Amino acid sequence: MKRREFLENTSYAAGALMFLQCKIEEYKKLGDFGIQLWSVRDLMADDPATTLKVISDIGYTDVECAGYYEGRIYDLPKKEFGSLLNDLGLTMRSSHVGTGFGEPDRKGTMTNGWESFCEDIKSLGGQSVVCGYFQEEERKSLDDYKRHAELFNKCGEKAKEYDLQFAHHNHDFEFFPIDGKVPYDVLLEETDPGYVKFEMDHYWVRKADANPFEYFDKYPGRFPFWHVKDMDDTEERFFTEVGSGIIDWVQIFQKADQSGLKYFYVEQDDYKTLEPLVSIRKSHDYLKKLKY
Repeated sequence: MKRREFLENTSYAAGALMFLQCKIEEYKKLGDFGIQLWSVRDLMADDPATTLKVISDIGYTDVECAGYYEGRIYDLPKKEFGSLLNDLGLTMRSSHVGTGFGEPDRKGTMTNGWESFCEDIKSLGGQSVVCGYFQEEERKSLDDYKRHAELFNKCGEKAKEYDLQFAHHNHDFEFFPIDGKVPYDVLLEETDPGYVKFEMDHYWVRKADANPFEYFDKYPGRFPFWHVKDMDDTEERFFTEVGSGIIDWVQIFQKADQSGLKYFYVEQDDYKTLEPLVSIRKSHDYLKKLKY
């Protein structure tokens, strides 16, 4: 090979290598993320301190509460629970809450003692408060959802006073049409974007055969929180560890900026084979390696 040809080939190779390196550097990796404590609800009920220690050791840095009850969190005084989090290097940026339907005397819901709930969550470093679920009896008609939207606006406005962002967490039923209208669309259309955001649970969106990207396109920035939960490749479409199912997480995380994503939580509602703590470790380890 002549010297000139050698230099040209070397130059081409170097250029190709630089191009490949640039393409590799374009990939993103996830930073720290959290776990929705509903995933380990039985363990939290039995021994919250040990359970949170394992969660921290796995590498989760944030938790989302699903155990607030009248000023206590997982049956611990809020200050004690806060100290436990601090000792383990954990934050609790978000907490789920109920509308109060069926429990009118229970304090710390969206319809009874809302301000005290917001105050408690903020005192623990909270940044968001999320309506976690609608009981079957409160989601029968479009009028039900319109009433929820009105309540969301009121709760969201009050939450803002505590520097908290109000949001709603979906299941599959919000996507099942009622009288030709999708209830999830009602919630989006009839709530104030300044007061009400949404925590998209990607498993339940997929279970309802809805398309998250269509919502990101139509309502950019309104989905700052996610539940990252996978679906197994069976007729049942059961819950499974993140990265072990059929949901394309690379494609979804590529839309993070459009959705307005600020933080997300791994969640698994139930388990087939692995124990909960083993399962959430597997999900964590997959996501820490994910490039998108």
